[in-house]
Amino acid sequence: MKALLEKLHLKAINPGACSGPSQWIEDVAGAKLDSYNPTTGELIASVVQVTDATYNQVVEHAQTAFQSWRTTPAPKRGLVVRDLGNALRDYLEPLGEMVTLEMGKIRAEGLGEVQEMIDVCDFAVGLSRQLYGLTMHSERPGHRMYEQWHPLGPTGIITAFNFPVAVWSWNAALAAVCGNTMIWKPSPTTPLVAVAVQHIANQVMADHGLSGIFTLAIGSNEEIGERMIRDERLPLISFTGSVRVGRHVAQTVASRLGRTILELGGNNAIIVTADADLDLAVRAIVFGAVGTAGQRCTSTRRILADRQIVDALLERLTRAYKSVPIGDPSNGTTLMGPLASAQALENMLAALAMAQQQGGEIVTGGHRLPEKALIL
Repeated sequence: MKALLEKLHLKAINPGACSGPSQWIEDVAGAKLDSYNPTTGELIASVVQVTDATYNQVVEHAQTAFQSWRTTPAPKRGLVVRDLGNALRDYLEPLGEMVTLEMGKIRAEGLGEVQEMIDVCDFAVGLSRQLYGLTMHSERPGHRMYEQWHPLGPTGIITAFNFPVAVWSWNAALAAVCGNTMIWKPSPTTPLVAVAVQHIANQVMADHGLSGIFTLAIGSNEEIGERMIRDERLPLISFTGSVRVGRHVAQTVASRLGRTILELGGNNAIIVTADADLDLAVRAIVFGAVGTAGQRCTSTRRILADRQIVDALLERLTRAYKSVPIGDPSNGTTLMGPLASAQALENMLAALAMAQQQGGEIVTGGHRLPEKALIL
């Protein structure tokens, strides 16, 4: 683990605020946030969270950087994002392994998440030369009307634990080529991967003589998250999380006439008809439900099956679930790792108990594996 942390420039205790290359802010008043390996319960490292004063420093730096970044030609902004994608290629393996270590998704998913970051950077580079607008004829002689899109300003990005780095890149790469700067508040469950990504972004900004384009402010949801959604300096907030919190974010940002991008949880169902290929259906259901230990917003949560095939489907699903390799997510043979936190484990056990109280039956599993740390 020590070698992995060193590759990503992570220390035992890391500053949680950064506004650019060599601009990590040591907040002596900030509370320490410990990050644990959900597979073993072992302490990985810690981050010092930002206070309100430090948060203001980060936002002010992003505001200042925006004034020049917005006038930089979009294709040149694209070159910065291109280099960010290339830097992520260099760090694909260690950063993916860090996602596995801190969040608990299996290694293939951790590496795949970083590959998504690379892919969206490539996509954004192309868009940097395609920020088109309409041209229209005017009713006035000698005049032509046209659309020109302008960047909004410093953008707040609040991400969730289940995709701790990919969601940031989906927002950041596009925001950057459009001329916006950004402030990232990652989930308190996965702060270390955010610090690692900030180090990578700092390298790229330094190569281009930039600062304040990609910034970081790690803090609690209740304090820094709430501060961000109420901050009139941030015209756009991108939030990933639950529907309950998303509703609060939407209402709060709208009350100050800000804009939101929301990616929220779902209650996704797979419908299995009487003439369905049950082998194919089982593979789809297990993949949708077991991937990321069921912690995706797109995870399969319900099955709506025709009465004619429900018994046969249940029998096949029971066999399939019993065969899923559960264990250390860094092991290449593991298909399901741990839940991300002790709280997630408690919530899962409570949900299973409630299902039984309401007449539900647990066909297989339904208990914590005693020899694991946070794994069901």
